[in-house]
Amino acid sequence: MTNVVSRESFASRIWRKTLDGVGVKVGFAWIGLLVFAAVFAPFLANSMPLLMSKDGVISAPVLKYLSVEDVWVLANFFLVWIVFRLKVALGKRVLLFLLSSALIAVFANIFVKPPALVIYDDFRTPAYTQVDWRIMPPIPYAPTDYLRDMVSKGLEAPFETQGHTHLMGTEENGADVLSRMIHACRIALSIGLIASGIALFIGVIVGGLMGYFSGIVDMLGMRLVEIFEDIPTLFLLLTFVAFFGRSLYMMMVIIGVTGWSGYARFVRTEFLKLRKQDYVQAAVASGLPLPSILFRHMLPNGVAPLLVSVSFGIAGAILAEATLSFLGLGVVDAPSWGAMLDQAVKSSSFNWWMAVFPGGAIFMTVFAYNLIGEAFRDAIDPKLSGKGEGV
Repeated sequence: MTNVVSRESFASRIWRKTLDGVGVKVGFAWIGLLVFAAVFAPFLANSMPLLMSKDGVISAPVLKYLSVEDVWVLANFFLVWIVFRLKVALGKRVLLFLLSSALIAVFANIFVKPPALVIYDDFRTPAYTQVDWRIMPPIPYAPTDYLRDMVSKGLEAPFETQGHTHLMGTEENGADVLSRMIHACRIALSIGLIASGIALFIGVIVGGLMGYFSGIVDMLGMRLVEIFEDIPTLFLLLTFVAFFGRSLYMMMVIIGVTGWSGYARFVRTEFLKLRKQDYVQAAVASGLPLPSILFRHMLPNGVAPLLVSVSFGIAGAILAEATLSFLGLGVVDAPSWGAMLDQAVKSSSFNWWMAVFPGGAIFMTVFAYNLIGEAFRDAIDPKLSGKGEGV
């Protein structure tokens, strides 16, 4: 009689141990909430009806005003779910996702043409209110709808309004704070993920070459790492903003280009240990190309520590953007949690809702990524969690 022993894969074991704690579940729940808000922001907080019927004609005004960014984000959300369910190698799925996302961006820029000017007061006229029926978003205010026809004094505390309700109050120009909080999720998530993605890409390549070749390559690579570790990212961001203006994409690139040294150190350490393994030597003897040896055979076996560093890197990128926005040097044409904090500080009187809600969102987001990073760290190194598993 033959006993078949099923062994749990390394990735499955790490994932299971990561999700054991309560804190990491709270972290993933918060990040999931932010992703949902960022993807479906136009349908959660907007001044225009989602669906309406007037004289028997059904229309969806919100679809007419979707921007290229809205369409791209929505399409990529469903694209991730489709691509990563394919039963092909992870590298092929990532490549397929990147190519498909690029095509979506091209087609969105060609075919999506929203009106250049949006007058939100029009959506409160009889043409949109005196209808057969209509379905409004849960938060019936757009982030840039300053409600000049409804709010005369600008700032209003939560629930202290007559005829309309603002769950988190309004900001100094009369815009709904909750609506701006929801739409600001996009900036927080995008700058964290994209900046960390750029840093991870550079760090894996440089660290992989350092660890695999060692010797003079390792020495030169470490000098390069030390140079970039000495670059003050925040002051570099301030300098670029002063000379070239405010740009979210510029922030992503600068944070990514200056933040790869930590990832390079992790990859270098892992590759120094793996380069003498039998399977690596067999791949070299078989004449496989260098990219295949580095990224197909060695990287999957040394990627675990990177998960910890990436989570902390994302949190750091979010804090950097929030700091710039708090200093009044962030993105102008989009809502940001840091910019809302800046409004709270510059106001002549202390308005608690302008400080508590965006400040709490920044704290919870950074805290959630830290919880996830620590859970990954404990799962990878049993000594840190105080739990070991028998073989």
